[in-house]
Formats: sequence, C-alpha cells, structure tokens
Amino acid sequence: MSDELMENYNPAFSSPSLRSRVRKLIPSEFASSLRLPTNTLVIFKVGLPMVTNVPPDADAGRWNRRFESDDFVFGTDPNQWLRRHAGAFPHRGRILCVADGEGRNSVWLARQGFQVDAFDISEVGLAKASKLAASAGVSVNYQLADCDGFAWPSAAYDGIAAIFVQFAAPDLRKRLFARMIASLKPGGILILQGYTPKQLEYKTGGPSAVSHLYTEAMLREAFHELEIIELREYETELSEGSGHHGRSALIGMVAHRPS
Repeated sequence: MSDELMENYNPAFSSPSLRSRVRKLIPSEFASSLRLPTNTLVIFKVGLPMVTNVPPDADAGRWNRRFESDDFVFGTDPNQWLRRHAGAFPHRGRILCVADGEGRNSVWLARQGFQVDAFDISEVGLAKASKLAASAGVSVNYQLADCDGFAWPSAAYDGIAAIFVQFAAPDLRKRLFARMIASLKPGGILILQGYTPKQLEYKTGGPSAVSHLYTEAMLREAFHELEIIELREYETELSEGSGHHGRSALIGMVAHRPS
C-alpha cells in the first residue's frame, strides 16, 4: 500500500512509523485490490481481512506507544476475576471483550471454546493480539475501533467482558455502559473489573483521575437494568505484566440481563 494511498484513507498515516506498522498488517497483493471509503483500515481475523473504522489518532497514538515493545504490558494470562467467573457465561456462547488491548483475555476465552469478538483503539495492540491468538491456535474476531466507533450490535452477545476499561471519563463511561447493556442478549452475562478510589494510594496500575474509578454505588446505579449476581470490593496482589503489578484496590461485578 502506497504512502499516498494511506494518507488518502486518513491524515494520521502521515506518520512514517504508523505507515510501517500498517504495512505489517496489510498484505500488498490484497491492499492493492481494495476500494475503500475514507477513514478505513484493514485488519485481520487471524489471517482473514476485515474492514473497520480508524479511531482518533491522539488516543490511538498513546496506546500504540504503550504497546510497541515486544513485551505484553498486561501479560498474556487472563485477568483473574474473569478467569474465576467465566463459567457464568453460556457454554460456547458469543462473547465480546471490550478494549481488549494485546488480547490476553480474548485469547483465553477463545481457548475455552467461546466465540469471541474483541475491539481496541490500538492497531499495535491488535497486531500483538492476533499473533497471540495464532500462537494459541484459536480464532478471535478483532476489530480496530474506539468505544464510540465500534458497531455495537443489539442483543447479540451471550456475554461481555469489560476488564479495566477505566480510560473512560464519566461521559464516555455512561455511553459505554449503556451500549454494553444493550448488546447483551436477554439472559446474557456481564463480567466487569476495575479499580476503586483507594487504588490512588497504591499506584500500582490504573488511572490517576478519581473520576475514572468505580464504587459499588456507582456500578449499582449504572447497571440498574441488570440483575447483579456478585459485586465486591476487595484488595489483592496483582501480577498482570508491568501494567498491573502489586497491591491493588479492586472491584468486581458479575451481572445478568433479565430475560
């Protein structure tokens, strides 16, 4: 794919480093045959092409830089709250992983036999996720999108995993939570984990803005349409790569959309 063609898709591709990363994702023989609308990019479902919206470059660039090393920032093992509660998801159901980053949770769920969709704002993160899925011998439907750009299907998912999605400021969080609820099938399960305000004392991961953190009262209000199965604040030692490491103040929720 030529530099001029990339920049016609999106001005963000004026960055040589981003163009280089995109070329790694798009086979030239495939890209040369595409006739795509402005602001689109091709990524892959473990080798199969897929077209989706390119997210805003400022946020994408920040996460691309964070994920650009060979190491996995949050490790390759699944989040422990998700691992502990994934049995609540319907057997072999269709699951969405929200803002899945480098793919640790989506790949683990696919290995358990679930049909997994996942999206993230970072094409660098998704490239690593695709390689992780390929090395595990599983298929995950990855899409490059931010939370507003993802095409949230209505009542489509048997389960949704929202693990540390606390990049979302209150306005975005309100939209994100509403879309998660609407995308669950009746009977579907939401598994969510985040940090509480006490995490600001530990500083072992997560956002520095208290407005991005969760409390029980906030989650009960935000998810009042769901039946809460478990909602718990607790502290534990996390060892999830370099990104989440050490004593942590956490909150976990499992909730059910009524039939």
